[in-house]
Amino acid sequence: MASLNQWGANDDLAVAHARALAMDAVQKVGNGHPGTAMSLAPVAYNLFQRHLVHDPSDPQWLGRDRFVLSCGHSSLTLYIQLFFSGYGLELDDLKSFRTWNSQTPGHPEWGHTAGVEMTTGPLGQGVATAVGMAMAARYEKGLLDPDSAHSIFDHTIWVICSDGDLQEGVSSEASSLAGTQALGNLVLIYDDNRISIEGDTHVAFTEDVSARYRAYGWHVIDVAAQPDGNVDLPALDKAMTAAKTHTSAPSLIRMHSVIAWPAPKAQGTAKSHGSALGDTEIAETKKLLGLNPDETFAMPKALLDHVRQVKKRGAAIHGEWNIQFDAWATKNPEKAKLLARLRSRELPAGWEKAIPTFEAGKEIATRKASGDVIQGIASVLPEFWGGSADLAESNNTTIEGSSSFLPSTSAMKNTSPYGRVIHFGIREHAMGSILNGISLHGLTRTFGGTFAVFSDYMRPAVRLASLMGVPSIFVWTHDSIGLGEDGPTHQPVEHFAALRAIPGLAVIRPADANEVAQAWKSMLKRDKPAGILLSRQNLPVVDRATHGDAAGVDQGAYILKDSQNLVAIIIATGSEVSIALEAQKVLAEKNISVRVVSAPCIEWFNEQPRAYRDEVLPPSITNRVSVEAGIAQGWRDLVGDKGTSISLEHYGASASASVLFKEFGFTPQAIVEAVIAGTQ
Repeated sequence: MASLNQWGANDDLAVAHARALAMDAVQKVGNGHPGTAMSLAPVAYNLFQRHLVHDPSDPQWLGRDRFVLSCGHSSLTLYIQLFFSGYGLELDDLKSFRTWNSQTPGHPEWGHTAGVEMTTGPLGQGVATAVGMAMAARYEKGLLDPDSAHSIFDHTIWVICSDGDLQEGVSSEASSLAGTQALGNLVLIYDDNRISIEGDTHVAFTEDVSARYRAYGWHVIDVAAQPDGNVDLPALDKAMTAAKTHTSAPSLIRMHSVIAWPAPKAQGTAKSHGSALGDTEIAETKKLLGLNPDETFAMPKALLDHVRQVKKRGAAIHGEWNIQFDAWATKNPEKAKLLARLRSRELPAGWEKAIPTFEAGKEIATRKASGDVIQGIASVLPEFWGGSADLAESNNTTIEGSSSFLPSTSAMKNTSPYGRVIHFGIREHAMGSILNGISLHGLTRTFGGTFAVFSDYMRPAVRLASLMGVPSIFVWTHDSIGLGEDGPTHQPVEHFAALRAIPGLAVIRPADANEVAQAWKSMLKRDKPAGILLSRQNLPVVDRATHGDAAGVDQGAYILKDSQNLVAIIIATGSEVSIALEAQKVLAEKNISVRVVSAPCIEWFNEQPRAYRDEVLPPSITNRVSVEAGIAQGWRDLVGDKGTSISLEHYGASASASVLFKEFGFTPQAIVEAVIAGTQ
């Protein structure tokens, strides 16, 4: 890209128009965040025109840099540069900002607007997700071109963030890990304008951010504002160049700015953060910018032609990259085949053969079964990697025989910058965001584990995964009161229902080891966000010769054990399925015929045709009993108004799993009594 010494009058004029467009777009719709978009206009313009490696004609180009606007409320910062760069947005799109069915929604949405690399808005998520992108870039290089000092797969992850982003705990978690990982491909531009909704951020945020990031192990550059409050573009440009060339650590550019500069009354005010400036203030600001105050959404054709030269520059860089790519592919035919498969999201032929089958009659904790399945998957999918939030031994999430993902400078043993085992540390929220970043980066498949009760700590990232539809896999073990003596602080009760309440998230709670194996197959094939809930305690492996095929997991719910002349149906998940099977035997002795349905994933079941759902749960059978060691919320849809839910409507206790299941009513006898009561 071009350097700042080629900056000219047209570039100054482009920045002025960008500031004006931000004001006009918010004023037209009557709401939005103009101030930050105004002060960031020269920053974003310089990035897109002179530093970011991108090709607007191919937003998915493999060799591109990634840009994340973590302060997603300032979406106009991004939209205006996408308009300038020729990604497909035009003036009419800016005019329809924040309106129904527009390409310019209030916050950037991945998959909705070309050039948007992730959905942002929840503060801190962009910073943390970008850490995942930077980790993914390094791992992918290890898969495809590990021996090259300078690879075609090297690229930079650029982030613009705000004071609010760095106040959020998730950014702290992720930034700490980024320092440990020495992610030299990550550059964070921190817009330190000291303004948020409540005014001066010093009412709550007075720490030395530069010192904090230096303590994390980051390369930090401070850039003061010019005396008049404008961004010091020459100093910033120099810092951006230095950051991109500093590859031994992630870089933080702490850039001081004045929000809404140069508006005469609104600059430096909290009002400019989230409110339209008003016609008078906009007119006066345009005069200061040298623009016609009577024009709105102005963009002279000659100026637009000038800024869109970046499209030609991007295409030229892309063309040069293609030549290098072809040379790499010729030299590395097997890796080129791997890359083609990864880009298509296809799984290798016969990969399912590596998934273990578990012997009936044994007792295996589903967390242990999941660990065995992970080993099998890893043996055939080199793109499969992940870890846990410091719980690998409990979650069974370590890929055995693999090195830890850590930089070459790490003093730890058995490490590699391209290792497959990620140590997230005790940072559940950052782990969720990082998984999303890895998934968004596009080539690999990843997972991260913690205890089910701590899914609360990562819920915003899980929600964002579902909102974007990215295939992050969340492994949640110790899934019920069955974890025992650790007590109510660690025993999830409301969590199954809370997770199922997230639209688009598949929540899978397998009943035995072979259901675990099928669940992993289904998650990888579906390639969508999913969470798997696993037991700490051993569970009996069902004899599939006399029970339904575990392949039924893919339908979400299936007939596990049937009977003739049905009078009732027991629907259960996870560890409670084996209790339901025991209850069925007792009922059979009483000549009461019941069907046991295993329902590991209600979301997948609801996707099935009505005919299948009615086959599993015939409408004529209204005596239904659900059994799950959590709150009953959500089960009414399956058991109906005449059904019963055996549930846990209070917190657990510290005792062995067997005692807790007995004391809290998760027994065959309790199920039997519920079924009999339903027949009367």
